[in-house]
Amino acid sequence: MTPNDFKSDQYVRFCPGCGDHAILAALQRAMAQIGIPTHQTVVISGIGCSSRMPHYLSTYGFNTIHGRGAAIATGVKTSHPELTVWQMTGDGDCLAIGGNHFIHSLRRNIDLNICLFNNRIYGLTKGQYSPTSPKGFVSKSSPYGTVERPFIPAELVFGARGTFFARTLDVDLNTTTDCLVAAQQHKGASVVECLVNCVIFNNGTHQYIADRETRAERTIILRHGQKMLFGTNNDKGLALDYSKGVMPQLIVVSADDPRVLTHDATSADPTLHRMLALMGAQTTVTQASEETTNQSHPQLPVALGVIRNVAEETYDEAVNNQIQQVQSCSSIHNFDQLIDSLEQWEI
Repeated sequence: MTPNDFKSDQYVRFCPGCGDHAILAALQRAMAQIGIPTHQTVVISGIGCSSRMPHYLSTYGFNTIHGRGAAIATGVKTSHPELTVWQMTGDGDCLAIGGNHFIHSLRRNIDLNICLFNNRIYGLTKGQYSPTSPKGFVSKSSPYGTVERPFIPAELVFGARGTFFARTLDVDLNTTTDCLVAAQQHKGASVVECLVNCVIFNNGTHQYIADRETRAERTIILRHGQKMLFGTNNDKGLALDYSKGVMPQLIVVSADDPRVLTHDATSADPTLHRMLALMGAQTTVTQASEETTNQSHPQLPVALGVIRNVAEETYDEAVNNQIQQVQSCSSIHNFDQLIDSLEQWEI
């Protein structure tokens, strides 16, 4: 199969230069690599720029109401576990009105592939601040700067006991494709945070790590089983420093330092995964522009790639296994038989 097999005949209405174009292209590439036919693939979305995705993919799809994509996707997957179900959502649709559905999808470990587009703004409704906008962010709905602290999507995933979390950048098509393929192959709730640019209402929101000239120094692409190395010449690595207090801290060391860590995305303990996911995630717009550094160690990079990928029983498997178990111990196997077993009379 090729990416063209997953392109619909609809005109793509993302603004020119929008990062959503890149994620759409990567998703079509990923679907082609995975090779699951279009009639066995379903794309569910809520409301927002990213939620237009079902229109642009030649699969089954449903554009639901605001924040309810997870609820519909859950129904599809549990009633038809043989289907591959993708959920397209944004930082507003997913983390504001849809926040409760999001965390319970992760807690239940429903076998969904969730693409969370994060441009840190409400784009479709023309520029209000979102749950991921940094504190002090000036927007149409916060003209003097928002006083709210933002959500960090990774923290919500780990807090809800998520089994898969990856992060990618719209300008890195290869890493995005790899993350989406890995998300589909994972059995359970997979979250891929897609850092995308909104050229109209929040242009350059991820510029600190998106800039081609400095990206290698400011990001690290994590790969399971490989050393945590980064830098223009792959000359830096990540290690744990146990010298400051009880809890270790991540530090940057030279690539040849024996303390350089090897990434284990499958570790059941989420402690290191959380540390990796939060590196640089709390950097504000001001801090990023000033390129603040730790006095004793260089600035930690922002982690991209698959950060956590842990096998656990999925909700849809558990539900269907329970149904089969109950049916095997009962003389009633379906609704018609249940009705027939009840007291009946004629009027």
